[in-house]
Amino acid sequence: PVPSLHQSHLLRELIRTIRTARTQAEEREMIQKECAAIRSSFREEDNTYRCRNVAKLLYMHMLGYPAHFGQLECLKLIASQKFTDKRIGYLGAMLLLDERQDVHLLMTNCIKNDLNHSTQYVQGLALCTLGCMGSSEMCRDLAGEVEKLLKTSNSYLRKKAALCAVHVIRKVPELMEMFLPATKNLLSEKNHGVLHTSVVLLTEMCERSPDMLLHFRKLVPQLVRILKNLIMSGYSPEHDVSGISDPFLQVRILRLLRILGRSDDDSSEAMNDILAQVATNTETSKNVGNAILYETVLTIMDIKSESGLRVLAINILGRFLLNNDKNIRYVALTSLLKTVQTDHNAVQRHRSTIVDCLKDLDVSIKRRAMELSFALVNGNNIRGMMKELLYFLDSCDPEFKADCASGVFLAAEKYAPSKRWHIDTIMRVLTTAGSYVRDDSVPNLIQLITNSVEMHAYTVQRLYKALLDDISQQPLVQVSSWCIGEYGDLLVSGQCEEEEPIQVTEDEVLDVLEGLLVSNLSTPVTRGYSLTAIMKLSTRFSSVNRIKKVVSIYGSICLQMYSHSLQALFCRNDSTVVLSKSSLFYRFNLHVLYYLVSLLFQANDLLDLLGGNDVVPVIQTTLPTKPASAGGELLDLLGDLSLSSRTSLSLSPFLSLTHSFTFFLSTVITIHATNTTEADMTEFVFQAAVPKTFQLQLLSPSSNMVPALNQGSVTQVIRVLNPQKQQLRMRVKLTYTHKGSPVQDLAEVNNFPPQSWQ
Repeated sequence: PVPSLHQSHLLRELIRTIRTARTQAEEREMIQKECAAIRSSFREEDNTYRCRNVAKLLYMHMLGYPAHFGQLECLKLIASQKFTDKRIGYLGAMLLLDERQDVHLLMTNCIKNDLNHSTQYVQGLALCTLGCMGSSEMCRDLAGEVEKLLKTSNSYLRKKAALCAVHVIRKVPELMEMFLPATKNLLSEKNHGVLHTSVVLLTEMCERSPDMLLHFRKLVPQLVRILKNLIMSGYSPEHDVSGISDPFLQVRILRLLRILGRSDDDSSEAMNDILAQVATNTETSKNVGNAILYETVLTIMDIKSESGLRVLAINILGRFLLNNDKNIRYVALTSLLKTVQTDHNAVQRHRSTIVDCLKDLDVSIKRRAMELSFALVNGNNIRGMMKELLYFLDSCDPEFKADCASGVFLAAEKYAPSKRWHIDTIMRVLTTAGSYVRDDSVPNLIQLITNSVEMHAYTVQRLYKALLDDISQQPLVQVSSWCIGEYGDLLVSGQCEEEEPIQVTEDEVLDVLEGLLVSNLSTPVTRGYSLTAIMKLSTRFSSVNRIKKVVSIYGSICLQMYSHSLQALFCRNDSTVVLSKSSLFYRFNLHVLYYLVSLLFQANDLLDLLGGNDVVPVIQTTLPTKPASAGGELLDLLGDLSLSSRTSLSLSPFLSLTHSFTFFLSTVITIHATNTTEADMTEFVFQAAVPKTFQLQLLSPSSNMVPALNQGSVTQVIRVLNPQKQQLRMRVKLTYTHKGSPVQDLAEVNNFPPQSWQ
């Protein structure tokens, strides 16, 4: 057939035409027309233009357009006897084929034939293709041919065979020993390409096999000699880059030496001198030299090198920190961070340069510099380093503040020279980092302040002053509120020896805490701290009536339950004992409880929160037995409730529930479900609902299966908050599966005893 105009275009003409497209749509239209013509040519089995069409497809593939329909045409070109066809066919195979297409297995015989071809260039094409996209099956079938070519005297084929062997080893590691005899004389090769690829092959074998690593350690002197010749050879026009002789081969040899010298004294000793020579003689004005120096540093740090050599390596990294290239500075900081634990003193010498990196504009460099700065903090430099890091905390981006604040807290706790310095540092962080301080830091700081007995008066006075200046920083407000609640008596009495005491009255302190309760800036957790502080001051201040009034009238939705519970303490004869500094309530960290309170009051009527039981005394009440209705629905689930001996309530022919109640923070109902039948009950679900004036928390059951014949029970806890002291009413729903049939029971309970809600 007469070829069409599209088929007769040369590749260069197609490229020129596509480049004239002014829009993406115009280019797409050209590509579609060309692909249609190419498909038509493929269907007609046009051998004349197959090579040209596949070349066009490869160009379109590189532009991002689909070219998978040319895969079989690539195989046809590979099978051709013409070298020009084979070249395009193999190139197409490397670009369009991989292990995801089964068609690649059809190439195996063609590659095997070409590996034994009489022309070295055809053999080279086959080696390149196998080394690029050969699957594990192809590698198993053709490894013998690759090993044979690795032993040939033709340097052109040996370098390609070495790289192909690397791919074979990666795909099929168990074939590694096949190539061991062929590697015997590889490093003696004078040809640069063979020597370079041989080092790559040896590196791959040593990384993948401990046995190979032991075998090739005897080559360390030979590698050292090759590296020394490269350094001493001077200018080599063929392989010179920016005045450095063959930097790519130098880097490859340094990586192989790093692997061979790791955890081996003899090998490390044999390469110490050459590493020192490379580190001192390499030109650093160009990136090529910096690349070699970086590989040298990694090798020195990874082997068992001498201490002086390690100091030299760290000094190289220190010089990198002064480089104008951001990538080099980042690499230096990362490397120093890895070595700071083993060579702490050597890294300390570059502390000022590292701290200067905190001022860098690059975010990645600042983060690495911050991490390294914290790693360098010790008892000798704690004051100077904290000064720099606190300055960084004050000026850094928000994304750094949380990590930096936590780092300062940890470093100050470990190396603080004095209690007062420690407290001042904490104050600086709280006022600087503000709300970026992590939640877990607040209880930790409270514990620290508690343990610093001699600093209580100083701490509460400093925190009170900070609270007067700024109440927007929630962690600061929380710690301040806690300290005022604990040590408010010290604040009012003016007992402060560390600095001039301030004159504060009880009413002024309470005014500040009440202001926190009504402030829009305060979170529910912060209000919880403030309300607790006010409650504790009832045993430290004389203004008990005012405190009672605050607790009784404060009915904010987020603290309703907690305020009600604190108010109940005033009704107890032992409220002073409970709130005293020696009580369990005093020592208990209420931070978690505050979170529970805020979560409870953000939920709906039916709340399904996971949690444990309150640590409070339990007054148990029990229920008389009530039969189930004939209709199968629950009748008066909690009817005739009274304070009597423990009994069970029968819900259905299958279940009985036992109830207990708690009167402290809330009413707690514990449900015990047992099964008297001969079959297990699965998919057990107990649900409850209360009016909107109540708040309900339904905890998870102990299991969703009730064993038969009373061989076990399912326990579930319900908490009900009744802040308005209304009569408790509840609707319950019970669902389960018994003998393959779903069962559902409903009931409404209106006769709870007065003790449960008054």
